[in-house]
Amino acid sequence: MKRIFLIVLDSVGIGEMPDADQYNDAGSNTLKAASESPYFSMEHMRKLGCFNIDGVQIGEKEGQPEGSYARMTERSRGKDTTIGHWEIAGIVSEKPLPVYPQGFPDEILRAFSQKTGRGILCNRPYSGTEVIRDYGEEHMKTGKLIVYTSADSVFQIAAHEDVIPVKTLYEYCGMARELLSGEHNVGRVIARPFTGEPGSFVRTARRHDFSVKPPKTTMLDQLKESGYQVLAVGKINDIFAGEGITEFVRTENNADGIDKMLAYMEREFEGLCFVNLVDYDMLYGHRNDVDGYAKALTYFDSRLPEILDQLKEEDILMITADHGCDPSTPSTDHSREYTPFVIYGKPVKGGVNLKTRESFADIGASVLDYFRIKPKISGKSMLDNGLLLL
Repeated sequence: MKRIFLIVLDSVGIGEMPDADQYNDAGSNTLKAASESPYFSMEHMRKLGCFNIDGVQIGEKEGQPEGSYARMTERSRGKDTTIGHWEIAGIVSEKPLPVYPQGFPDEILRAFSQKTGRGILCNRPYSGTEVIRDYGEEHMKTGKLIVYTSADSVFQIAAHEDVIPVKTLYEYCGMARELLSGEHNVGRVIARPFTGEPGSFVRTARRHDFSVKPPKTTMLDQLKESGYQVLAVGKINDIFAGEGITEFVRTENNADGIDKMLAYMEREFEGLCFVNLVDYDMLYGHRNDVDGYAKALTYFDSRLPEILDQLKEEDILMITADHGCDPSTPSTDHSREYTPFVIYGKPVKGGVNLKTRESFADIGASVLDYFRIKPKISGKSMLDNGLLLL
């Protein structure tokens, strides 16, 4: 029973890419920034070879890494969650998804208001915690929807759960998803429910992403078409709009995501378990919280032995990221960075430096290669050159 467990540490970049200055991200290095916190410790990842990756300049390199490793390059034009995950799954996006640094055009907001029967507040790029602080009270008094964006291709709608029930907020997001097509085909419409009183508003865990469907075949589609299971943990199902997924579970936080992945590991299935752990990005990177980011990485590392212990004879573990989000820079947005890749399991040789890869899509190609599926996606498999032992 062949199984791959692919974990995306959301936003854990490992250093600026050559074109980072085009994205205002020169000097970004998410992992290095977190490593400078006294709360940082990733000894198990170090043993797998993470610190041996090209360009990684933290900690002590492992003399005999248990896993093999690579530095991944994003070929797509972008640095957001959707494009990053799509490329991991084999789609290289030559054209960036639309962004709205000045807010959304009037015709979109008018049409949205007509559909929902509600007015609009904000309509600017904004921090998610600050936008509810600044507009939450007016929203509660008027019932108007808080619409905002960021440097990424997102249309976000915040609403207090006592004013607009979560189910209704999801319906509004579905309406926005239908409106945002053509030139305004944003990557994600995101429901951002919150609770509390003025001065103490807090976002809840009932966030939900309504993503645009992938424009091409992904490795998920190919696995599903070939009869394999594709189990999605966290926001993976949302990112791919359900395409190529056979079963999914949502998560409340990183701890819950790891628990749910471990539950899948106890089950018998053949195929892929695709996991997104989002706290690094959502709670710490976007809030410039270096210590919080470091603690989250340390927590993951502390749970890694549990994951490794659950691996069976033909299981492979892959760990990577989808972009950066350096918590130490003035920016609170994603950063254009290389990402790490570590592969481990009895079927693969340890200690192999797979160098700097040309695309995240090499991950998707490697997944298909392990299941002996001829790829219809971009990317080159990393399982050649004697890496496979079984």
